[in-house]
This record gives sequence, structure tokens and C-alpha cells, in this order.
Amino acid sequence: MTERPVLICYDGSTEARRAIDVAAELLGSRAAVVLDVAPLMTVGQSVAATASPAGNRSFAGYNQADARRRAEEGAEHAREAGFTAEARAALASSTWEGIVDAADELDASVIVLGSRGLTRARELFRGSVSHDVAGPAGRPVLIVPPPPAR
Repeated sequence: MTERPVLICYDGSTEARRAIDVAAELLGSRAAVVLDVAPLMTVGQSVAATASPAGNRSFAGYNQADARRRAEEGAEHAREAGFTAEARAALASSTWEGIVDAADELDASVIVLGSRGLTRARELFRGSVSHDVAGPAGRPVLIVPPPPAR
């Protein structure tokens, strides 16, 4: 395949699985890279690192392996949906930067993300990876909302 790949962001959530399914319907069978971006250190790991005599223990290897496992799970779902998918894991200080960096490296044709459908207030408090990616992405971003409430 000579076309640029689709970059699908996957975190194991139902919203991410739905994003894969919707992207497959809209974009058809094509090459995709399924990405999970893990933090360099979680909040819990940061507390453990400062409270422990080992203090400087690196959690990067553990987080990378965990991201790889999730990315493989997402790539399998993407293959079932019709994509020719490969898994990729990354570590980044912020998820949106890891996504944009991967999209730039791959020269992705589009970035696909699921949205949790947060209210404006919750989004301000918790942040929104999909909105953080859309501005600096420099390419189309497909944000798949949750299904409508019935």
C-alpha cells in the first residue's frame, strides 16, 4: 500500500473501540497504526518514587509494556474491523503530544480518536485529548463521539 496510514488512538476504552468501528465504516480497508500513549510516570508511580528509598526507580519500561499490550489489543480490533493494522506504543509527558509526534513521524493521513462526550465543565476540569490534538495536528482529525443516549 502506498497510501499514508491512518493513526488510530487507542486506550482500551469503549469510546476507542467505537472510534475504530466508525473509522472503518467511513475510511474503508486501508493501512492503520493503532497507538497507545502511556505516561512516563503515573501519579501513583510518582508518589511511590518519592516515598521509596529507591526513589529514582524508572517506571518507563513497565508503562511502555502496558501501552504495547493495549496497542496490540486495539490493532487486533482494527484488523477485525477491516484495517491492515499494526500496533505502536509510545511514552510521552502529555498524551496529545505523543499523538501529534507519532502522526508527524508516520505522516498520517488522518488521526482518529474517540471522545467521551464530556460536558464543557468536565472538559475544563479534566481536559480533552481530542481537542488538544485537533489544534496542533496539522492534518484532519476524526473525533468520534459516544453514541446518542437513548
